[in-house]
Amino acid sequence: MTSAKLLRTGGQLIVDMLAANGVERLFTVPGESFLAVLDALYESPIGVTNARHEGGAAMMAEAWGKLTGRPGVAIVTRGPGATNAASGLHVAMQDSTPMILLVGQIARGHRDREAFQELDYRRVFSGVVKWVAEIDEAARIPEMLSRAFHVAMSGRPGPVVLALPEDMLRDPVEVTLPAPFEPTETYPGLTQTAQLQKLLWAAERPFVIAGGSRWSDKAIASLQRFAERFDLPVGVSFRRQGLFDHEHPNYAGDVGIGINPALARRIREADLLLLLGGRFGEVPSSSYSLIDVPEPRQALVHVHASAEELGRIYRPTLAIHASPNGFASQLEVVHPPVTIGWSEATRAANAEYRAWSEPAPRSVGGVELGAVMAHLRASLPADAILTNGAGNYAGWLHRYYRFRRPGTQLAPTSGSMGYGVPAAIAAKLRHPERTVIALAGDGCFQMTGQELATAVQEGAAIVVIVADNQMYGTIRAHQERSYPGRVEATALVNPDFAALAKAYGGHGETVRTTEEFAPALERALASGKPALLHLHTDPEAISPSATLSGLGAKRGSKA
Repeated sequence: MTSAKLLRTGGQLIVDMLAANGVERLFTVPGESFLAVLDALYESPIGVTNARHEGGAAMMAEAWGKLTGRPGVAIVTRGPGATNAASGLHVAMQDSTPMILLVGQIARGHRDREAFQELDYRRVFSGVVKWVAEIDEAARIPEMLSRAFHVAMSGRPGPVVLALPEDMLRDPVEVTLPAPFEPTETYPGLTQTAQLQKLLWAAERPFVIAGGSRWSDKAIASLQRFAERFDLPVGVSFRRQGLFDHEHPNYAGDVGIGINPALARRIREADLLLLLGGRFGEVPSSSYSLIDVPEPRQALVHVHASAEELGRIYRPTLAIHASPNGFASQLEVVHPPVTIGWSEATRAANAEYRAWSEPAPRSVGGVELGAVMAHLRASLPADAILTNGAGNYAGWLHRYYRFRRPGTQLAPTSGSMGYGVPAAIAAKLRHPERTVIALAGDGCFQMTGQELATAVQEGAAIVVIVADNQMYGTIRAHQERSYPGRVEATALVNPDFAALAKAYGGHGETVRTTEEFAPALERALASGKPALLHLHTDPEAISPSATLSGLGAKRGSKA
């Protein structure tokens, strides 16, 4: 059925296409280059969140894409607005998150004069996104937006950038809107599922690693049933911890930074690895040491939605070009052997995880982060959403918190600082009924801490937990390993973060001892406001298992 033609301006068509494709909210820092779009949004059902920095807006859109599985949308102005947003694009690319960034552009007649804030977006972003283009004619907006949604969602999801010349947005045109996009699932063939069954029947030490994006709740449930029927040990890739219930008896731990040595050994010694959905890049592979490149020592079954990722790094024994949803829907036809010989190993893997994830008291001053994670684990509802950026503080979260449900972890596999606060705001706007906690270090928080103003303006009652050890802890740890005692550019002089939260109109408290944390968290959650807890931590406690002075001493003993 052909829709009737509409007479619309370019700005109105942009908004029409976004609404037709299910966009509920977009994130922005306003600019004069796309006033026609802002005007069209005035009468649109699409919610608009105006952030304080384009990097924050882009990270909010990326987090929205992670939560919904559909493209998160941000719109920013030309030049510095676009380059500020690049950090969010990089997260979306490395994290395989569907996202669309719309960028205001100079008028078409001013091109190639280095006009005010002019950039060639194809050259600037071509290595950071899946597709970048400029819409020269308003009549092509339906075509280009439709393509943007399809590209962002197809195969390995990722970000798309569309530049919008400001004069094009004012042009009136008569067009027909296309039907909304629908993502295409790819499925394994019967031959491949038969080969998978054959490999499993021949295995003695199989291991499953779930990762990547494009997982629905249904697919995650299917993976759990598959693991139960075969009694398989299951790990999750770096910062994909919502893909498997950490309290499940088949769970073996997260395959990321600071991996449990017992888990790393188990992966290396496996005779069959099922890598489901992820690329297994540098971080989860422990710098490509868990699986040999290009010929793995283990039999490798690699399932990925993008054919280009299969064999890109590791040569698989069985390559399956399928999305996680498509693959999981066919798992019921794969039958376990009559006798399963690895059940004892699965129980052992789970026992190793449980021992590894129980924090032990440490003789350090200030707030002890292991105890903080234990309290969060015991007190937060199972559907609470936890976010974080980059920094050593995240090691305590990954190791000691137990994620129970899909969509409860928002964290950048790209290792981007500043992600936690914007992601938490997006999560609270998407799920206002759920508890949302952002964790940040003192350095990480100050990358995007101004977005607390956005949280207050939107009434997004997130709780931000800032672990303050007065330094860029991750880089300081690397310094001590490589150049002990030679501290340069990693010390921080910080403000009173609790007072800063209050200045923004939120709730703020300072926490100096472990015992003060639980009641402070209770008050923060009860405040009904965006809240911040400023935790003073001991710089010596550089990671869950190491001290700062110990790193330097260890390096010195090898000299």
